[in-house]
Amino acid sequence: MYVMLRMIGVHERVLYFLALLFPTFFLLIMVARLIQRVLLKHYRQMGRNTRTVLFIGHDPAVRILYDDLMKDPSTGYRVAGYYADREIAKCPKELEWLGNLEKLNEKLDAEVQGIGVDDVFCCLSHDAYKEIINIMKYCDRTVTHFYYVPRMFGNFRLKLKAERFGDTELFTNYIEPLSSPINKIVKRAFDVCVSSVACLFIALIYPVIALCIKLQSPGPVLFKQQRTGLNGQTFDCFKFRSMHVNVESDKLQATKDDPRKFAFGNFMRKTNIDELPQFFNVLKGDMSVVGPRPHMLYHTDVYRDLIDKYMVRHFSKPGITGWAQITGFRGETKELWQMEERIKRDIWYIEHWSFWLDIKIVLKTAIGFIIPDKQAY
Repeated sequence: MYVMLRMIGVHERVLYFLALLFPTFFLLIMVARLIQRVLLKHYRQMGRNTRTVLFIGHDPAVRILYDDLMKDPSTGYRVAGYYADREIAKCPKELEWLGNLEKLNEKLDAEVQGIGVDDVFCCLSHDAYKEIINIMKYCDRTVTHFYYVPRMFGNFRLKLKAERFGDTELFTNYIEPLSSPINKIVKRAFDVCVSSVACLFIALIYPVIALCIKLQSPGPVLFKQQRTGLNGQTFDCFKFRSMHVNVESDKLQATKDDPRKFAFGNFMRKTNIDELPQFFNVLKGDMSVVGPRPHMLYHTDVYRDLIDKYMVRHFSKPGITGWAQITGFRGETKELWQMEERIKRDIWYIEHWSFWLDIKIVLKTAIGFIIPDKQAY
């Protein structure tokens, strides 16, 4: 850009001015937006610039949504109350019951004109289809924003993604970027490129690693174990064998001072070299470079009954490395809460996947080859 401007005769001082102008301009915009947010937050906390909302229905979602709106006064919401056939159990005193649903339109006329309702949150059951349609039409006539709150709460308080099939509106409780065919192609292309290069590298060092394993422990060079993969299907997962051959390998996790490990095997585990054969799994299509780590079948059978949403992690291909592993939850899980935290991170990855997130995870994992993780054993 600099060369082009010089070629058309723009003076050097003008170029310096422009070089300073653009960064300064963007900096001023950022500062102005920050000041605006701070002032607006303070203004709303004083009870000004607010939106008045009205709830309709006695569903527990009313109380949950009320709590969400009231958490931060700076959001600018003021709740007028709710209409329902009966009062909501364990309802805050501030959330006033305004009456039943009979002659609702007449009451809404009085409410909107009297207190200036801006938004109506309808929490009626979908069975009350006619009533919902009438409320929507009323909101259209009175320039009032209408929101329908699905009858979902508790474990279903997750992000909902609307999908349409013909004239039918559907909701899914998990947002999966990898459900997009384009994203699948991008991820698979990345997997094939990385695993192809990795497999060539493994072929070069395989004889040396095989010799070291054989000298310290009789048995096969590769360790093959069935693990749970995409959609709960099983597959054969490969690793360089880092332990003496034993009958407990399909049930017991490796521990820090595990007597089953031999010296070179311990070194491979600390440096993640033992995981390298899994690039063959990636090339084959059973795994991905990045994803939730595949667990032993025994652990899947145990934890699927102990941890809510455990099996959701299998909406994605398992990976050689993953979000849980670079955020402190790799290796042995001594306590149930450790596995629960790992599962939360696995699901977070599935819901927030992006190509750049995969790159970030790969780079942080690569650092582990240089600075071994304390949990790598």
